[in-house]
Amino acid sequence: MIEISRKTKETQISVKLNLYGLGESKIDTGVGFLDHMLEALSKHSHIDLEVSCNGDTHIDDHHSVEDIGIVLGQAFAKAVYPVKSIERYGNATVVMDEASVSCDLDISNRPFLVFDMPMEGKIGSFDIELVEEFFRAFTFNANLTVHLICNRGKNRHHKVEASFKALAVALRRALVKNSIGTVPSTKGVL
Repeated sequence: MIEISRKTKETQISVKLNLYGLGESKIDTGVGFLDHMLEALSKHSHIDLEVSCNGDTHIDDHHSVEDIGIVLGQAFAKAVYPVKSIERYGNATVVMDEASVSCDLDISNRPFLVFDMPMEGKIGSFDIELVEEFFRAFTFNANLTVHLICNRGKNRHHKVEASFKALAVALRRALVKNSIGTVPSTKGVL
C-alpha cells in the first residue's frame, strides 16, 4: 500500500493506493461527482484506493480536483516505477449508452496527454472543464502517456464516466504481469 499526502493553503489531501487490489475504494473528496468517478476508476482498474480531501470548495472545485490528480498520480508513480515485469501498454473502449470513449496508454515514464473530448457546461454543479485538469494532473504526475478520445456521445455524464472507466480498464491491462518477467523496453529501463 502506497501512501502520499499533500497540504497546501488550498487543499489537504491523503491518498492510499494498492495497484493489485480488489477495486475497493473509500473516497471523500468534497466533490460528489469526482467521488463517483474515482470509485469507478478504482472498481474497474482493480486498484484499491482511499482518497480524502479537505479543499477550498467554497471558492470552486478546481483546486481540489487538480490537486487530487497530482497526489493520485504521485502515488501511482511511486507504486509502479521502476517498471519491471508488466505488459506496459493498455487500451480500452468503454461505452455507456450512446457514449463511447477510448483510452490508449503507455506506462512509459514519459508524461504526455492527448485529450480529445470536447465538452462544455456542468454536470450538476461540477464544471466539466475540470475533467481535463484532473487527467492532466494525474497523467503528468504518474509519468504516463495517455490518449483519451471521445468517439461519440451526447450525455456529458456518460462521456465523462466512460473516460474514467476506459482509463481504469486500460491501466488494469497495462499492469498485468508479463510472462517473461523482464522490463518491457528495448532500452532495458523505463
